[in-house]
Amino acid sequence: MKIIFAGTPHFAAAALDALLSQHFDVVAVLTQPDRPAGRGMQLAASPVKELALRHGLRVMQPATLKDADIQSELATFAADVMVVAAYGLILPQAVLQVPKYGCLNIHASLLPRWRGAAPIQRAILAGDSETGITVMQMDAGLDTGDMLLKKMCPISNNDNAQSLHDKLAELGAAAIVEALRLLEQKRLVHTPQDSTLTTYAAKLSKGEAQIDWTWSAYRIACAVRAYNPFPVASTIFNTTPIKIFQVSARAGLSGQPGTVLAVEKDGIIVACGEGALCLEILQRPGAKALPATQFVQGFALKPGDQFTLPA
Repeated sequence: MKIIFAGTPHFAAAALDALLSQHFDVVAVLTQPDRPAGRGMQLAASPVKELALRHGLRVMQPATLKDADIQSELATFAADVMVVAAYGLILPQAVLQVPKYGCLNIHASLLPRWRGAAPIQRAILAGDSETGITVMQMDAGLDTGDMLLKKMCPISNNDNAQSLHDKLAELGAAAIVEALRLLEQKRLVHTPQDSTLTTYAAKLSKGEAQIDWTWSAYRIACAVRAYNPFPVASTIFNTTPIKIFQVSARAGLSGQPGTVLAVEKDGIIVACGEGALCLEILQRPGAKALPATQFVQGFALKPGDQFTLPA
């Protein structure tokens, strides 16, 4: 089969790499235009573009797929299928109809749960015990198409958004290879989604990552894991913003929410609305993220100190 691949970040690059290693015929690659990155804000290629160029593939970087000329160019490849993974551009109906078998999307959740932009983070935030990959037939809706293949992945209590992303990228790569093999054999089964079970994974914002210490320790711990590495959970101490990268629960402790209960060798114990947390890795402005033992050497905290509650 002739395949057009559309994707941009590392999640998508894992899938493209799997297709190439299995010797699928990738005739063209669509990826987002180069973006400024790093301290120097130099234009940088996406992980998908870098991989595609290493393999000598045709790379296209349109700013939109609504242009008729782009749609005509895609049609010239006479592709059997388009594989889409975290591409970042809307595919108009005209593009969905270009390949013989349409467009297959690798989505990082067990649809119809967590349709939308941030399924990995929303699953952790909600305290889900499992998530997974759904290979779906794309249609005009937002992650509403028929499900073709699902693979489950447990969410451990130690998973943050990065570690779960990496697991799902690997799982998604294997899933699309399996789905394409089944497509070749005409054995893919289309299963409509049950829209009554839908949840929506809204795009992340920096503002939502501020910790509300009146929440339970469990809820805050889920937020810390979900927002690592972006946008990173944060709190305020005496007007200074502090980012929190890692916490653990402390049983049998309580107090006024946001109050420092103790400063111990392995962390800073803070009371929550229910229970308490040990803050283990923190970062203040202009400094590196540090274990709590090193953090308190340059940022004094003592029992009774109070982290600010959101207004």
